Formats: sequence, structure tokens, C-alpha cells
Amino acid sequence: MLQDKWIEFAVELQSLAQAGLAYGKDVYDLERYTRIREIAAEMIACKSDIPLEKVKNLFCNETGYQTPKVDTRAAVFKEGKILLVHEKNGTWSLPGGWCDVNQSVAENTVKETLEEAGLNVKPVRMIAVQDRNKHNDPPYAYGIVKVFILCEVISGAFTENIETTEIRYFGKEEIPETLALEKCENCSNCLLAAKSLKTWLWKRRIKNRSKCVLRQMKRSTGKRSLIKLLK
Repeated sequence: MLQDKWIEFAVELQSLAQAGLAYGKDVYDLERYTRIREIAAEMIACKSDIPLEKVKNLFCNETGYQTPKVDTRAAVFKEGKILLVHEKNGTWSLPGGWCDVNQSVAENTVKETLEEAGLNVKPVRMIAVQDRNKHNDPPYAYGIVKVFILCEVISGAFTENIETTEIRYFGKEEIPETLALEKCENCSNCLLAAKSLKTWLWKRRIKNRSKCVLRQMKRSTGKRSLIKLLK
């Protein structure tokens, strides 16, 4: 717990220092912000046993106001089971990855699913948005917003590639224990969200049908009344 708080402090210090370096004007303040950034990197290196230079390259390599990175994931279902891809390192995950700068969330989800699962999919609806560090371990030194998109398969078939070795659909009780630790997808919540969405869409469809029936009844009643008046 103490280590997690230490990382939180380092992350906040680095964020404040980065903003200060971006918007500060006074040369002495800029010097102080630079040192604060170095201290934040040293804190991470000390607690993680990662070489300081590597921490600086990963942790202190951006300019401007610091914002979370965006990660997109496709939630694809078949007969109540969710699609997972088997990665080269032996772990399973939902198809997806970092959102490219020239891609929307939907476009990136389609691209990643094709690359990792060999499937052409159609984005249907966003089913969840999560702060990765509030749901996954271990905590990262930078923020990540994970966006889960419900998708329908249009076409395609899996072929082994540079990222994945196979794909498989899993039921709620079949989710493998070897999920990617750095991602640790919340597959159970995706299954629940999809089920809830399906129920909501079904109720909405019934409601819309009821409205159509009522409108037709009103039109029919109006027509009958008009015929009576003409007679």
C-alpha cells in the first residue's frame, strides 16, 4: 500500500513539473520544475528497481499538459461467450491496443480486432469506460483510459500473426486465469454489460413496437370517424 502511495506521489509530482515546464516563464521556476521532475523519476526508479535513465525515457518523455493515454478494446460475443486473443507471451486479452493519433476510438477498435483476431467487425455501442489504474494491477506511472466497444463480426478468419497465436470464445465461468497482467481485462463486467444492453435493447424494441401499434390504432380510429361523418 505504501509503495502504491509512493508511486501516486511521484506521478503527481511529474505531472505538476511537466505542466510547469510547459507553461512557466521564469527561468528559476523552470529550473525548479526540471529538478522536481528528476526527483519524481528517482522515486519511481528507487521503488521499482528500474534503471533511472529508462524511467526518464518512459516517465518523463512528454511535453505539454499531461493527459491519460487511450486504450480501446473490442467486446465480441458469440452464443453468450466473449472473444479473447492468445498473445505471443502466453496470456489472453480482449483484442485492442493504444489508440492511434489518426484514428477514432471506433476506427482503432476495428483496426486492432482485424490485426489481432483476423475479424472484420462493426462497432455497435460503447459499453464501458474505465480508469485502468482503478481496476487493474500493477498500477502504471501514467494514466490510461480504457474504452470497451461492443462489436459485431462481419467477416474474416483468424491467422497466426506477429502478435497472437489463436482466438477463442469463453463463457463467464471459463475465463482463463492467464489474462495479461498489464491489461487484466474485466471480461466478466463486459459480459454483464452486454447482457444488460441486450435486455435494454429488447425492452426498447418492444416499447417502440407498442408506440407504432398505438399510432396505427389512432390512424384507423380517425379514418373510421371520418367515414362516419361523410356518410
